[in-house]
Amino acid sequence: MKSYLSASILTALFFVSPLHAHDVYSGGKTTVKKEGANAFSLPAANLPMTKRLDFSVGNSFFRNPWVPAPASTDARDGLGPLFNTNGCQNCHIKDGRGHAPEKGDENAVSMLVRLSIPAETPEQKTAFIRDGVIPEPTYGGQLQDFAIQGVQPEGKVNISYTDVPVTFADGSVVTLRKPTLTITDLAFGEMHPKTQFSARVAPPMIGLGLLESIPEETILGFAKQQQQENRGVSGKANQVLDVRTNEMTLGRFGWKAGQPNLMQQNAAAFNGDLGLTSNLFPNENCTSAQSTCTDFPDGGKPEVSDNILDFVEFYSQHLAVPIRRNVEDPQVVKGQALFAQSGCQSCHQTNIRTMEREDLPALSKQLISPYTDMLLHDMGEGLADNRPEYLANGREWRTTPLWGLGYTQEVNGHTFLLHDGRARNVMEAVLWHGGEAEQAKQNVLKLNKSERDALIAFLNSL
Repeated sequence: MKSYLSASILTALFFVSPLHAHDVYSGGKTTVKKEGANAFSLPAANLPMTKRLDFSVGNSFFRNPWVPAPASTDARDGLGPLFNTNGCQNCHIKDGRGHAPEKGDENAVSMLVRLSIPAETPEQKTAFIRDGVIPEPTYGGQLQDFAIQGVQPEGKVNISYTDVPVTFADGSVVTLRKPTLTITDLAFGEMHPKTQFSARVAPPMIGLGLLESIPEETILGFAKQQQQENRGVSGKANQVLDVRTNEMTLGRFGWKAGQPNLMQQNAAAFNGDLGLTSNLFPNENCTSAQSTCTDFPDGGKPEVSDNILDFVEFYSQHLAVPIRRNVEDPQVVKGQALFAQSGCQSCHQTNIRTMEREDLPALSKQLISPYTDMLLHDMGEGLADNRPEYLANGREWRTTPLWGLGYTQEVNGHTFLLHDGRARNVMEAVLWHGGEAEQAKQNVLKLNKSERDALIAFLNSL
């Protein structure tokens, strides 16, 4: 069966532009040429040797486990008492991608569950504008499914799946899996009857400093361009609280762009995921309904010092993007043309220049291709978590960067994708797209097998 795109793809292939550096070196001069299991764990290629010690120190605090207080290791004590993991690397395995639990009795180590309730009262609506969510009254903003000895975890995460078949125009069928989330073994009583849940797997850590360095006007320019093109794609920027300045600013990080910068993203993860305080988040992650945090000793305030936060920030800013592979393979070239022709590149943007960073010269003025516009998009009811976060509604998600996508299997031993890990491979992830991406998905559904294989080959070349 011939695809309707065949003629246009031949035209696109005939006029395809020659390869540029940003096509191969997605992270600009920071790009590394390393393959294998440690491809996501290397410092930026242009990071001076004099700064690589700072990178290594940050890596140690990111990698090594924290322990309960009191402990002889006073630089890393204060864990919990409620937590999701005892070290950052446990979720971002080899600085890569997490996954949902595959078995009913498997702990959700690299996936967490966000919790909130709707903002209904005037007080809640005011708080929502400032904080972006209204935490569940008893369990807070996320479920902690681990605890120190002598403490019961808040609950247990369970995931089950329902088959969703999708048929291509040529009759081929792909069976997607739709997750159903349940929480059992609640330690502090029932949750609010209107609790909103959102499962989130840990995303890869590569290229984050480059994403932080994309000028705000560039990101807002993508939104303006999409509106002017009027093709059904209309991204918007999230506006979130910067806790240091107490002002609203552009959201960049997290599945719904709910954090403004890496410093705050890291400090929030230390607090919510590990139960550790810092000067940015000085309060324990227990609610007023839980006496657990006051019943057990802490590691001193703050448990994560500004010095440690600085090292972890530097580390997370300079984790390098690995080089693209097989870029001149005819099948990959064909797939790249299909990617553009199908409409995917409206959101997954390339050829972006980072801002000047006198403080971080390795990230300064780099020409990069992250395959994201950093904007929120309505992805349809199929991917909706129905949980708003600042300006992001329950159907909106930030465009996921695609750089490094083809390394997922060798780094993490799986190819599970999307915010809750439901997609088992690249094509399943594509077929979950809806909303503003519905037309692009329909274009992909019309591709024949050869074209689908080419599209996958391109995506796995990233």
